[in-house]
Amino acid sequence: VQLAESGGDSVQAGGSLRLSCVVSGYTLSTYSMTWFRQFTGNERKEREGIASINDDGTTYFADSVKGRFTISIDNATNTLFLEMNALKPEDAATYYCAADEKVRAEWWMDPLMYYYWGQGTQVTVSS
Repeated sequence: VQLAESGGDSVQAGGSLRLSCVVSGYTLSTYSMTWFRQFTGNERKEREGIASINDDGTTYFADSVKGRFTISIDNATNTLFLEMNALKPEDAATYYCAADEKVRAEWWMDPLMYYYWGQGTQVTVSS
């Protein structure tokens, strides 16, 4: 199984970006696919779960991105998307996609629940 993110860029605050994650070799009938981000500042090195989607279409969002980010999946191309709008400087981070069999709802933000990870894509937001 391989996950490959793309779409990271440098934008100004208030701008938008769409991240993509192409998934190959994944054949599970049930899944959870989630976007995480990791800040580079010393005080926040843990990966933060921000958006997740299950095979039944159920989505979850962290409060920090709710209303600004959307998650979707194109099953025809095995591509996971993260549409990010109204970006803020505090959204600047490395963004990762992760996948595994369906994760319990209460654990969707826990990076330990996911075995498959992409290499990350960098998002920079200037004020």
